[in-house]
Amino acid sequence: MALRARKFEEAKRLSTSNLELAWWVFMRVSGVLLVFLVLGHLYWRAVLFNFHHDLTYDVVAQNLSSVTWKFYNWLLLFLSMMHGTNGLRYIMDDYIRSPRARIWTKLIVYTLVFMITVFGTIALWGWNYAPAA
Repeated sequence: MALRARKFEEAKRLSTSNLELAWWVFMRVSGVLLVFLVLGHLYWRAVLFNFHHDLTYDVVAQNLSSVTWKFYNWLLLFLSMMHGTNGLRYIMDDYIRSPRARIWTKLIVYTLVFMITVFGTIALWGWNYAPAA
């Protein structure tokens, strides 16, 4: 069952395990980080860089050849996948009553999330993004 506390003391009192309390803290921290990461990404791409007019392979390759931007995009990918998956876990725990159906649903969802995260990581770090010749 999802932990629905507003303050840390209340969450600590209501949590059934340390792991559930850690996920509660993670949701708050990752939510704040995601807001700043997404707003920073939008500001950089849309306002400073005018990305929709200058969108070419060379521009994207130049950005993704930087380790800083690779890490920034990977952090955005990883935090959003973990934050969204944990939120979906709360929903599955609340609405799927059958333990067997809940296990199978979680297995499928976690497998898909793992695959998307791995493929996204490979796409960011596995290729050498060099400008076109």
